[in-house]
Amino acid sequence: MTDQKKSLADVRERIDSIDKTIQELIAERATWAQEVAKVKGEGLSAIDYYRPEREAHVLRMVVDRNHGPLSDAEMVRLFREIMSSCLAQEDPLKIGFLGPEGTFSEQAVRKHFGHAAYGLPLGSIEEVFQEVAAGHADFGVVPVENSGQGMIQVTLDMFLTSEATICGEVELRVHQCLHSQSGKLDTIKRVYAHAQSLQQCKTWLRVNLPDVECIAVSSNAEAARLARHTDDAAAIAGETAGRVYGLTTIARGIEDRADNTTRFLVIGRTLFPPSGNDRTSLLITVNDKPGALYDVLSPFAKHNISLNRIESRPAHTGKWQYAFFIDVSGHIHDEALQSAVGEIESGVAKLRVLGSYPVALP
Repeated sequence: MTDQKKSLADVRERIDSIDKTIQELIAERATWAQEVAKVKGEGLSAIDYYRPEREAHVLRMVVDRNHGPLSDAEMVRLFREIMSSCLAQEDPLKIGFLGPEGTFSEQAVRKHFGHAAYGLPLGSIEEVFQEVAAGHADFGVVPVENSGQGMIQVTLDMFLTSEATICGEVELRVHQCLHSQSGKLDTIKRVYAHAQSLQQCKTWLRVNLPDVECIAVSSNAEAARLARHTDDAAAIAGETAGRVYGLTTIARGIEDRADNTTRFLVIGRTLFPPSGNDRTSLLITVNDKPGALYDVLSPFAKHNISLNRIESRPAHTGKWQYAFFIDVSGHIHDEALQSAVGEIESGVAKLRVLGSYPVALP
């Protein structure tokens, strides 16, 4: 027993020594981050120091160096928080998102920007675009796609009129929970949730709550806020929202798909340089003629560019006119992509580069 206790003491002493070294190195990194600010000059804001392409490069090196036992995602999260704190020494970034507090959009903000960034909860996706355009938010985070329910149409439609630039993407694994004030399943008469969440959990609801009224609201956090005021209502939301609004969790993991994931876009006002592993989003409005879509897609094949996604929406420029949202591999500064875009541009009504940005990390 004595040898075992001595061995445990030795292990703890070693851990304490490592913790001390880690703390010293983090402090040293923060000091060098201050040197970056001095080199760039005084009078700049946080957005002038933020370089998403540099962050993506640093985090990819973290993944490349990682050999466990912590997962790649956990190592990325830890380094993201270090970089977030270092960047926020002077003035934290202001990030708009669909509020209120506790939404999955807020979780996406924290995953991408860390907890040192200042979160700005807003009432709608449209408002996120507006606050970024007005300069009241440095960046915004908006949902664009769910792995089971498809595209978020309101986000796509905003790009038809907004000048926002896509600066990044975040993939968030979404775990839905059922929360209520009472914590009793048999007392529930109605369920509040965002429309997307109701769709993501429709099988579970049909089996477990077949007779309840399902009410769509602006966000899952709003659903949790409403549910806390009555004993016969429940909310579908993440665990964070349940904690924030003081609800009892009745069931976890009620989403119908085990791989339920939502993709978010980071929107800003600037096109950033290549990171080495990028995606480009394009908005293309075609002329009404035979083979119009073929003429758009064939230059990508010709220049060996992979298409990641294509989605059509009414162009809002006339009846039966459509715009295509296309995601391709590469950065718009890449020679091959520039050549393809140049060939397409001459034959379409409109082509706009929505953004080139680092591919999402774990």
